Amino acid sequence: MTQMTMATNEPSQETTDSTQQTYGVFAEFTSPSKIFKAAEAVHAAGYRWWDCLVPFPVHGLDRAMGIKPTVLPIIVFFAGLTGTMVALFLQIYTNSIELPLWLLVPVTGYQFEVSGKPLISAPAFIPVAFEMTILFACLTAVGAMFVMNGLPRLYHPVFRHPRLMRLSDDRFFVVIETRDPKYVRGETEAFLESLDPEAVDRLEA
Repeated sequence: MTQMTMATNEPSQETTDSTQQTYGVFAEFTSPSKIFKAAEAVHAAGYRWWDCLVPFPVHGLDRAMGIKPTVLPIIVFFAGLTGTMVALFLQIYTNSIELPLWLLVPVTGYQFEVSGKPLISAPAFIPVAFEMTILFACLTAVGAMFVMNGLPRLYHPVFRHPRLMRLSDDRFFVVIETRDPKYVRGETEAFLESLDPEAVDRLEA
């Protein structure tokens, strides 16, 4: 009797394979106001792995989705600060201090005095420090953005579904992924149907 109960509680192989082959379920909307309300509803329902796909930015949609501010500005700030410190160090060391260092090869600073000007002069160091700050900040912003967004990504399941071809034109979509802890195929589809969409369908992985 115990073995029969355990066998009944285990998910069937067909159900498991179906979940693995399905990327998620999407709902299609026709206006920014509808996608905004749908995002609020999905967020309030407690879903975690989901996204809104829109043809243009919708003001306030990130707040409706419950998206927290990104840490990217903080990362970029410290990258720029690092660039400033590196620029100042290089200029002070190469122009103002005779100190030998071993950086894979022997490196020695040289006190280069011109017309009696001070060896350490903040105004003279500003252009290089500014450029290095911008360089470090820009490269970090682009690189961190790609890493945090999982880019480059040359394939995504939304490319395969014909209805999502209008994503770059005049349609708005909410996609809930199967890896979400609250995802249950029937219940999730019924929930999306309750949001009054144009259509609800599955996305194959």
